Amino acid sequence: MSERSHIEWTDATWNPVRGCTKISPGCKHCYAETFAERFRGVKGHPYEQGFDLRLVPEKLTEPLLWRSPKLVFVNSMSDLFHEAVPDDYIEMVCRVMTLANWHTFQVLTKRSGRLRELLSGRLRFAAEQQHIWWGVSVEDKGYGLPRIKHLQSAPARVRFLSIEPLLEDLGRFDLSGISWSIVGGESGPGARPMHEKWVIAIRDQCAASRVPFFFKQWGGVRKKRTGRLLQGRTYDEYPARVSAPIPEPASRLEHAEKIRNSLSSAALIQISA
Repeated sequence: MSERSHIEWTDATWNPVRGCTKISPGCKHCYAETFAERFRGVKGHPYEQGFDLRLVPEKLTEPLLWRSPKLVFVNSMSDLFHEAVPDDYIEMVCRVMTLANWHTFQVLTKRSGRLRELLSGRLRFAAEQQHIWWGVSVEDKGYGLPRIKHLQSAPARVRFLSIEPLLEDLGRFDLSGISWSIVGGESGPGARPMHEKWVIAIRDQCAASRVPFFFKQWGGVRKKRTGRLLQGRTYDEYPARVSAPIPEPASRLEHAEKIRNSLSSAALIQISA
């Protein structure tokens, strides 16, 4: 977790799950895996187990303890809807987000089918929250565009797209029911190129559909050098955010204690077989 994030479109990250597995071309140069594997075997480090998937229940209550409202990227180092994360644990994460309604949570997944299934069922209470934004990753036509359809069929109040790394021209696609679109190129060694015309096509579709558009980066091996300008300007648009009063410290601590007590079941703190 970090109360301050270098990711351009969020304020903080929160990782009650760590680690993941690759499922599509967008995962090829995963920044999270690269970071985590640097510390495999380092005794006592949060990523001593590298990028192996594991639950981190001691992190569950962190947002309840933060004293100022934040945009919070949930599981920047994992995927909440990974098939090995138990439904009960995902629900617990959602209960915390629902309680901590003075923050705005950004939940991003490549497992869009499971997101749709759970938001339509036991997580319906969280899908209806305006301060919880539900997003899918979109890197290409084959894997990314079907995820958009899954998201659109889920009963989410706020839906967003993280179109990064953008690996090809997506053509025209349906933006109905989408509240926000982020676009960015891949960065780091081996970064695959992103062409300007692909980005402009998405920007123009967002403008026509009145979808806020955020251009994160061009990427490449030296992303600071390539920057964030698109046709001479930056795009930092967001959906409208709701505000809620921050409870007194005693109330927040009480909620956190209830969450901790509910973790007594061993089933909640183990990865599914």
